Amino acid sequence: MSGPRYTKLAQSLPASVPFVGPETQERARGRPFDARIGANESVFGPSPLAIKAMSDAAADVWKYGDPENHDLRAALAAHHKIPFENIMVGEGVDALLGYLVRLLINPGDRVVTSAGAYPTFNFHVAGYGGDLVTVPYRDDAEDPVALVEKAAEVGAKLVYLANPDNPMASWHQAKAVQAAIERVPEGCLFLLDEAYIEFAPDGTAPPFDVSDDRVIRMRTFSKAYGMAGARVGYAIGHADLISAFNKIRNHFGMCRISQAGALAALKDQDYLASVVASVATARMEISRIASENGLTALPSATNFVAIDCGHDADFARAVVNGLIARGVFVRMPFAPPQDRCIRVSAGKPDDLAKFAAALPDALADALADARLA
Repeated sequence: MSGPRYTKLAQSLPASVPFVGPETQERARGRPFDARIGANESVFGPSPLAIKAMSDAAADVWKYGDPENHDLRAALAAHHKIPFENIMVGEGVDALLGYLVRLLINPGDRVVTSAGAYPTFNFHVAGYGGDLVTVPYRDDAEDPVALVEKAAEVGAKLVYLANPDNPMASWHQAKAVQAAIERVPEGCLFLLDEAYIEFAPDGTAPPFDVSDDRVIRMRTFSKAYGMAGARVGYAIGHADLISAFNKIRNHFGMCRISQAGALAALKDQDYLASVVASVATARMEISRIASENGLTALPSATNFVAIDCGHDADFARAVVNGLIARGVFVRMPFAPPQDRCIRVSAGKPDDLAKFAAALPDALADALADARLA
């Protein structure tokens, strides 16, 4: 039996995913983590109104979700003061990234991103045969000017910038982002991923201009709204581009329970504000713990903090492994020189107390390993 006849592209790709989930690691360990602060989830959870709405909607889960996501799109339009036709809802930003790449990228088309930036975007580009071109970070931040210059140099169809950034938590002021958009070359689309925007200082997000067909912006309910498991994201862009998603998206991909939860979460802006405040407190505590152990916490506009371990990637990886062995789940950036850091998500006081207790021994083990190497 010859089996399925895979495409040449599929045959060329590894059977891998961008991230190894904490559940996979827990199965390997044979026990759960004591502190789950590595995936930039919100341990503070969703609004109680969202929980109730999802619970109430469960009785109707025998129905497909509204394929137009009408009520949620209408609520988002009112919230952002933009027209309904400029918003597309999808199964998290990850799915929307895949739809966008599917819409735009043929095999061999050039796509520009930062080396070490969000790997799920790269995963989609590879999956559709795009040619990924990278530029380095500058001072631990993505470089908007270099990104658009590289896009012009290579004739890219798509350029990706996350603001604030994952994995370094850095951010650019709105004026700098808008200046990059103004320099996007003809025939190229600027993809602005704003998954962490609710945590960022005022003046980070440019004003919406849905008449500008050079840019598409993506946001999520996974982070500040605490609904990562519900998979709800949305894109904001020119009406023609938003309409084009209907050609290829999974029209019934959105669960009606998720739709109901996101709609209720959006209405509870007081709860959102409380989460943002709790995250700010947690970031300060993570920075304090880092300093107490002779490490440097980088400035953050997200719900996590990148901590410079002061050595190379092998040392940072040893620290991550030491923390995991002690029941504390964290991650690290993938590309140099940012891979000298570890990345710690905002946690509740008990989570961060466990991190504080485990870090000194994890560092001591990593230093011992470095001396033996």
